[in-house]
Amino acid sequence: MSRIGKAPITIPQGVEVSVANGLVTVKGKKGTLTQKVDSDIDVKVDNGTITVSRPTDHKRHRSLHGLYRALIANMIKGVNEGYKTEQELVGVGYRASNKGQLLELSLGYSHNITFDLPVEVKVTTTAEKGANPKIILESADKQLIGLVAAKIRSLRKPEPYKGKGIKFTGEILRRKAGKSAAKK
Repeated sequence: MSRIGKAPITIPQGVEVSVANGLVTVKGKKGTLTQKVDSDIDVKVDNGTITVSRPTDHKRHRSLHGLYRALIANMIKGVNEGYKTEQELVGVGYRASNKGQLLELSLGYSHNITFDLPVEVKVTTTAEKGANPKIILESADKQLIGLVAAKIRSLRKPEPYKGKGIKFTGEILRRKAGKSAAKK
């Protein structure tokens, strides 16, 4: 049996979970999330815990078992605590500012880039003197915040020589040595 799939999920105080017609709905203080579950996978809610079970040991059922258990656990953590990612803009003249859900980035191109964020994602930008500008994203949906962060990073990926670009805070980049001086 799957080690991840067989672990029960405890429902924290203030979170409501309902299962109907293959649709799991989780409500909490940070919002509401829904996830469609495969018809072969059985999700049961009782006494403050959620258990996910599979009918057989086929490879497909084994993979779906752990997947849906992890997705439901992420939904519960998201509506209860939320998710947060931080990105740094490394480079001379790189700036970020936001007006509501519109993120404006200056990344060394001839024009500024405007990025319209989904309503579910909250954005804040900071620009402290002597530090790299930061973009902070917060959401209850782990999949959505990861997708938005990857899209923002793809606008200017960090390059391996000077490290300029958009990187996640704490990310360690693999750096390359530049050209060496001509031999005499």
